[in-house]
Amino acid sequence: MLKKVLIANRGEIAVRVIRTCREMGIGTVAVYSDLDREALHVRLADEAYPLGGQTAAESYLNTEAILEVIERSGADSVHPGYGFFSENTDFARAITSKGVIFIGPPPEAIEIMGDKISSRLAASAVGVAGVPGRNETLASHIEVVDFGEEFGWPVAIKAAYGGGGRGMKVVNTANEAVEAFESAQRESLSYFGRSECYVERYLTWPRHIEMQVLADSHGHTLWLGERDCSAQRRHQKLVEESPAPDFPDDVRRAMGEAAVKVSEACGYVNAGTVEFLYQDGDFFFLEMNTRLQVEHPVTELVTGLDLVEWQLRIAAGEALDFSQDDVRRDGHAIEVRINAEDPTDGRFSPSPGTITRFDQPAGPGVRLDAGYQSGDTISQYYDNLIAKLIVWGADRDKARRRMLRAIEETVIEGVSTTLPADVVILSDDDFVAGTHSTKWVESNLDFSNLVGAPAIPPTPGEALVRRDITAEVNGRRVSVALWLPDANDDGIPKAHSTAAKPRRQHHGSVAATGSGQVSVPMQGTIVKVSVEVGQEVEVGETIVILEAMKMENSVKAEKSGRIQSLKVSTGDSVSAGDVVAVIE
Repeated sequence: MLKKVLIANRGEIAVRVIRTCREMGIGTVAVYSDLDREALHVRLADEAYPLGGQTAAESYLNTEAILEVIERSGADSVHPGYGFFSENTDFARAITSKGVIFIGPPPEAIEIMGDKISSRLAASAVGVAGVPGRNETLASHIEVVDFGEEFGWPVAIKAAYGGGGRGMKVVNTANEAVEAFESAQRESLSYFGRSECYVERYLTWPRHIEMQVLADSHGHTLWLGERDCSAQRRHQKLVEESPAPDFPDDVRRAMGEAAVKVSEACGYVNAGTVEFLYQDGDFFFLEMNTRLQVEHPVTELVTGLDLVEWQLRIAAGEALDFSQDDVRRDGHAIEVRINAEDPTDGRFSPSPGTITRFDQPAGPGVRLDAGYQSGDTISQYYDNLIAKLIVWGADRDKARRRMLRAIEETVIEGVSTTLPADVVILSDDDFVAGTHSTKWVESNLDFSNLVGAPAIPPTPGEALVRRDITAEVNGRRVSVALWLPDANDDGIPKAHSTAAKPRRQHHGSVAATGSGQVSVPMQGTIVKVSVEVGQEVEVGETIVILEAMKMENSVKAEKSGRIQSLKVSTGDSVSAGDVVAVIE
């Protein structure tokens, strides 16, 4: 059995892994960025070590820093969670080359399936058809245009080394190809550390159905059941459920067997998910996520299995002690993701800030996997997932009604969340009937009456600075780093000030529509300035692109005119309400 696991992640998944490790008597090691020094996963772990930096690239995507912590802590294994390095072949090899166990598939399997292009080829080789598309990475937007002209619009640009909808852009016409290609590359690089993308057909009204697999190192690969993840916005899942509604048993079996074939084709070991698009009775291979999925709890509730426990046991060399015929699925489970997003008018804008109140639901059949508590701050630099709310019911409608009750009990203040939008989704007749698709949320639902709560930025207080102190501990002289209030020479604390980069002082109130004062709706980082001073622009034209919580947001002109001045450059950090350009 494993003795000490380092969790190379943060937020609710790090907390999730820590809890199962504790139940199994396995020690845990947390890592953290400067911004996560007091995070929940840090507080719960047996040991915690700093990685330094604020952004993901400076911390959770810093391989050398993580390897150093492994050596310092004596961890014998690493759980990557999801996102960050969870599907990165180089990281997995860096871990295993140190003689440390990577709690996931072999690097060779990640290499085949983590690269979405080679995974399409591998699936095709065992007779599992994929969505029609190119099997090479894109060199330029021209190839997107060529593909669209040949196979028809719309088409989808997708991250070759990622998943979960990150780095995915739908292109409706040739005129959109340049901006979509550049945006997909930026998001892919930011979230997965690699910018390569590919293109495929974008189906008209598909359902997103994925199959959970579990494989040990003794030649046993099982499918545990499907999850329907069709309720999405911006290609990001909002609601997931198992089993899929109105899903024939023969298709379920065929999809499960196809998932096993794909897994065995790449020598897969550990927990993984094979994703499909399902339309008009046919299913197409989409990709394989070589990691634990965000929505894994719905499978746990209907099968009674702890998938994290089995990840740990398989990594330790144990064989599965049950067969395909032993897998049982009971009742129905639904999960909603509680994201820090403002759903006002259906915009789903990132909503970083400090949680001032968090009342959690309870009662029969209710589970909450949270990465934050009241008083914790949601940073612009990381994913916006606060928690996952999961319920179980004897059938789908009982689970749906239980979820609505649990959402009603959940109170989060200080940041806006997606919970009001989840109520709209769960209450809609199309969802009740199970006739929704991946495009349904954005094309059919009306969120115009939703008004999110305003986000509350971190409360100004004392700035903390590092002080290296020499102390004696049990008679032994040691050097320690303490984070203490910054102070002037007279001992008076200085004003609180934290930012990834020096931020220009151009604070302005949110401008009224058509005022010519182009302001940003949220805190974030400018990743692209799309105009120049003196340029003529039209209403709706993109002025800057703002990244917040790993999502890109176009800030558009609200009036036509000439750009009189630009107040930001690429790389600048901005706050909600900051004026970035003036149109005259």
